[in-house]
Amino acid sequence: MNPPAENGPAPASPYQRWPLYAAGFTTAFGAHAVAAGLGAESQDIGLSLLGLGILLALYDIAEVFLKPVVGALSDRIGPKPVIVGGLLAFAAASLAGLWAEQPAMLAAARLGQGMAASAFSPASSASVARLAGNNSGRYFGRYGSWKGLGYALGPLLGAVAILAGGFGLLFSVLSGVALVVAAWVLVSMPRLDPLPRTRYTVVDVWRQSTEKSFLGPTLVLAAATGALGAAVGFLPALAAREGLGTTGSVAVVTVLALASSAIQPRIGVLRDRGVLADRPGMVAGLASIAVGILIAAALPGALWIYAAAVLIGTGIGVATPLAFAHLADSTPNDRLGRTMGSAELGRELGDAGGPLQVGGIAVAAGLPWGLGALAVVVGAAAFAAPAAVASHATSAREPR
Repeated sequence: MNPPAENGPAPASPYQRWPLYAAGFTTAFGAHAVAAGLGAESQDIGLSLLGLGILLALYDIAEVFLKPVVGALSDRIGPKPVIVGGLLAFAAASLAGLWAEQPAMLAAARLGQGMAASAFSPASSASVARLAGNNSGRYFGRYGSWKGLGYALGPLLGAVAILAGGFGLLFSVLSGVALVVAAWVLVSMPRLDPLPRTRYTVVDVWRQSTEKSFLGPTLVLAAATGALGAAVGFLPALAAREGLGTTGSVAVVTVLALASSAIQPRIGVLRDRGVLADRPGMVAGLASIAVGILIAAALPGALWIYAAAVLIGTGIGVATPLAFAHLADSTPNDRLGRTMGSAELGRELGDAGGPLQVGGIAVAAGLPWGLGALAVVVGAAAFAAPAAVASHATSAREPR
């Protein structure tokens, strides 16, 4: 079991947390509305499996390089200006998608969106941690649930937008959503001032980055997100081969996302009550993901593809809030931004690596072998799941 947390301040007002959840929704909505559309339309726009993998990975490659840097910046200046600035940059980058018929502009839009998301995503998760007090499981469950709604609505609304006006209309919608959320954060989110910082040497940073309390949950996040990134692109591609059409194909991702979104708040509550320990929960979540991927790889037919989506989504919904809450509870407040940014880096490496691995192996040996290899990697990540939370005072979480 997880050790009981120390008494902390009362929960923040929902009106202060909701804009943070909406920022999480925006990055998920933006990433997967486009990704699922690319998967379903890949044959029509002339993409090979490897080309699809590259386009799916561009968003995450941009985030890999910037998230730790911007996470550290949010520790220095406070997270609110970083979140607002990132959302405005996301809105601007999405406008490049108005010329998405040109592959170079489509790639530029995805890259720009990824760079902007690298600002507001880790700053949002660090803010959730600071406002969570002793309820990190519950609030990261809700944060993940809102992200799950982005994953769920993104593919469906993306399909509608693509059918109605092509990728140009889809990117216009994404730009508008980012602007609305930026205004909401500016008005409703409380200002979280920078906290006094401890000076760390290079040796200290290396030690912190290799502690199991950081490395373990980060590897779990990377595996779960790698599976998600691959599933968002390749499950619709499998469904399209079964003749389901664009709407039926992207609905597979919606089923996956709804499964993840529905279970995350409950998993967070169970963790905070001490009913569900971190390590068994993470292992069970990764096992569910691996089984789902193997079903998609080995069993043909639309019914099995949807069953695989449910298992993958459920596993992601179990493993993700546990990993984030573990990170939040084992990290001092003064480096929450850096820690969350670095953890998100590992997550994005998984999100980029999953599609690239599946696409690369699929070119050489076929898509089932690519998915099977991913299932092995996800299963192996279960050995990294940490057993217990390192003790850090939580009473210094933000007064609310």
